[in-house]
Amino acid sequence: MTVQWDAQQYARFSGSRGRPFHDLLARVAAEAPGEVVDVGCGSGELTATLARRWPGARVRGLDPSPQMLARAPRGAGVTFSPGTAEDFDATGVDVVVSNAVLQWVPGHRELVARWARQLPAGGWLAFQVPSNFDAPSHRLMRELAGTARWRERLDGVLRGAESVEPPAGYLEVLAGAGLEADVWQTEYLHVLTGEDPVLEWVRGTGLRPVLAALPEDAAREFTAQYAGLLRQAYPARPWGTAFPFLRTFAVARKP
Repeated sequence: MTVQWDAQQYARFSGSRGRPFHDLLARVAAEAPGEVVDVGCGSGELTATLARRWPGARVRGLDPSPQMLARAPRGAGVTFSPGTAEDFDATGVDVVVSNAVLQWVPGHRELVARWARQLPAGGWLAFQVPSNFDAPSHRLMRELAGTARWRERLDGVLRGAESVEPPAGYLEVLAGAGLEADVWQTEYLHVLTGEDPVLEWVRGTGLRPVLAALPEDAAREFTAQYAGLLRQAYPARPWGTAFPFLRTFAVARKP
């Protein structure tokens, strides 16, 4: 099954999605890195901020999605190219950034350990992953996919909390590789507006595997059922819809 990214849909909440990137990079104290790589750079707007922060660095953005790379800013001091997290080699890279990517990579604990070993002395590794797989937005999707109507078509399509490590798991990997690690969690309370805003948020991320697995008419049916569940779980208020979102952050430096 090939899952396509919709860059325009993803960008609908770019302000809220971008905040964790800036919070992550605020803990990276690299002063004059020679090479900086954003692994899973998406459409590249956030990657461009790395070039502005470290104008003397060679900044690269890697992403497997041609739809995303097509929207990457040109002339921003960044070289964008196709590439996956699994194939990326961190050897000689001074700052490795991965923002909301590793949850899509099965077994990424071993990948993080490999990157940690490959970093040069003084190198930095910074990543964040969503940790809200038990939130109603994801739990209701899995429960609906497991009903008699959808079970056969969607068996094995969605994953749960096992997609990411708990904070202690990432600390163990990074510290075990000899890095000085800072791992924490932040819950953002996003206020979303518009019709079915939580559905529209998830449509650009976690719902994509479902939409890819179903024909168009079935995808519309599933989406309509799921939207009704989300309205109950995340009721709209006069000022908007509150959408809590927990994320895990890790920033580590190799002595």
